[in-house]
Amino acid sequence: MATTYGRPDYATRAIEEYKLALNADPESPYLNSHLAELYFQTGRVRDAIAAVQEEIKKDPNNLDAHKLLGRIYLRSLGNMQNGGPSDQMLKLATDEYVKIVELEPNSTENRLLLGRLYTLNHDSTHAEEQFKAAQKLDPDSEDVVLNVAGLYSEQGDYKRAIQVLTALPDDDQTSKTLYALGQTYDQAKDSKNALIAYQKAFDLESDNLDIERALAQAQLTEGQEDAALKSFKDVAAGDTSDPQSLLRIAEIERRQGKYDDALATLKKAKDLVSDSLEINFNEALTYDALGQYDQATQILEKLVTDSEHVTGQYTDSEKNNRAIFLERLANLYREQGKTDQAVGAYQKIADLGGDYTLRGYQNIVDAYRDGHEYDKATAAARDAVTKTAKDKDANRDAKLMLASQVADTGKADEGIEMARSMLNGSPADDRTVELRLAEMYTRLKKWKEAGEAIDKADALSSKPEDKVYTYFLRGALEERQKHFDEAEAQFRKLLAVDPNNALTLNYLGYMLADRGVRLNEALTMIKKAVELDPQNYAYLDSLGWAYYKLGQYTPAEENLTKAVARNTTDPTVHDHLGELYEKTNRLKLAAAQWEQSLNQYARTDTADADPGDVSKVQKKLDSARVRLARESSGTLANDTSKQ
Repeated sequence: MATTYGRPDYATRAIEEYKLALNADPESPYLNSHLAELYFQTGRVRDAIAAVQEEIKKDPNNLDAHKLLGRIYLRSLGNMQNGGPSDQMLKLATDEYVKIVELEPNSTENRLLLGRLYTLNHDSTHAEEQFKAAQKLDPDSEDVVLNVAGLYSEQGDYKRAIQVLTALPDDDQTSKTLYALGQTYDQAKDSKNALIAYQKAFDLESDNLDIERALAQAQLTEGQEDAALKSFKDVAAGDTSDPQSLLRIAEIERRQGKYDDALATLKKAKDLVSDSLEINFNEALTYDALGQYDQATQILEKLVTDSEHVTGQYTDSEKNNRAIFLERLANLYREQGKTDQAVGAYQKIADLGGDYTLRGYQNIVDAYRDGHEYDKATAAARDAVTKTAKDKDANRDAKLMLASQVADTGKADEGIEMARSMLNGSPADDRTVELRLAEMYTRLKKWKEAGEAIDKADALSSKPEDKVYTYFLRGALEERQKHFDEAEAQFRKLLAVDPNNALTLNYLGYMLADRGVRLNEALTMIKKAVELDPQNYAYLDSLGWAYYKLGQYTPAEENLTKAVARNTTDPTVHDHLGELYEKTNRLKLAAAQWEQSLNQYARTDTADADPGDVSKVQKKLDSARVRLARESSGTLANDTSKQ
């Protein structure tokens, strides 16, 4: 009655009855074990432990008593508050299950429990020993497989974890093991196989929202936006209290250009959790994509204010969030030509310290360069060298940034020598220096030296992924020399390794479009780059230019005007928009854009401006002015003759 109804008065009377029975038969194992069990079930844990320990004193090999004591310790571990279990309780539980396994060595369940206790205590050697013993007892046990795989995953050995999970025969694979397999592939950054595993798990258990949620995220990671949208909508319908699924839906809608839908979905998410930084940040990104910069700026400024600590002390996750908010806000300021405000926001990133110092200063230098304030950019690079003095790698990168800035501003030999002086015989350091030298030589049009630097960097690249950037630099070097077939070959080698490299997709797509070659393929590549980075003005410009080359002037104008709105200081973007206006018989607007282009060329560093490009724009502007003058004269003559 006490255990059935949970009434304290029944528990008290039951204990009294057991005690009366024990008075008649004090040595009875049956009565003592049942009294201990009753103590345990009615929450009198200390009395239960005392009673069981008394039994064990009488019979050290009493398996049932050891199992009861083990259960008591396990429940105590589970009831621990304020974080993890105490070391003492964990040791008691572990010692008890060591004894249980000794008394009953052929129990898979006992060995799994002992292995989990060792895992909890970060004793992977003994944990693995118990899991392997359990695996010998029952090789096809799902629990055994999941625990062994979980141990390897905890150790970071994802390859072995995957081997354990995939070794199960197909007929023994359940949604649970397939879900675990998907999670392990995720940890191993293998999104393609994660998607396959989650899909198989979902096929077996389509009403499991956790599986469908993971499947949706894998679909999104693999670029299957329509499928991911459907899956996230299913999850959101099944769990109306889940703001994260709504957030992902809004993210996909934003990527697909359905901005009003995205804002409506974000409102639903905010109704569930109004103070979510991630939801508010995505709302700012949506307004930014719409070109509603004031709303986006207002939200981001509030996020920056709300994330600020007067003490200046932040956890790692708080630093990461704050840096993301500041960087997006600073980028908005840059797009609106507010260089000083952008620099102020980037400085706050640098003030976070550690790796953020160099990141902040790199953006400060870029912001000043965008604003054609080259002296300030150089001064900021010098500040970066000083501020990173205690961090060897960051200081090296800061010095290389300064060397590049010096070389770009008319002191090529000095800049090159600054960079070369940092070669020290260390493969990692020298590879970084050679890559920067290759960039500098390319900008200075020293083709031979650039190629040699790339070759040296390539020779120092020990991992396949290290060679990716050398492919890009070679492609850029060949393109700058108008060796287009060679450039394309390098870019395609890169995309074979990293098909979602937005920078390369845009570069190759623009190179093809600018030459009028394979325009549909070029458009596809640039569209993908824009999907990966929809706020990048250069990608929007490339997209507009590809549409222009295809004769699709409406989407061309839409994207070119977006690009100009996001960057008013790039002369090429103004030139492209001028071409579009001329083609659509708006000569005054075309001339205005070419004037803007020439004004920006006049303020641009020589390393960023090709004299040939400047000359072409000047000719187009001169021709437009002559035509406008003729049209004006013709109009005036007609008006006079009518009089």
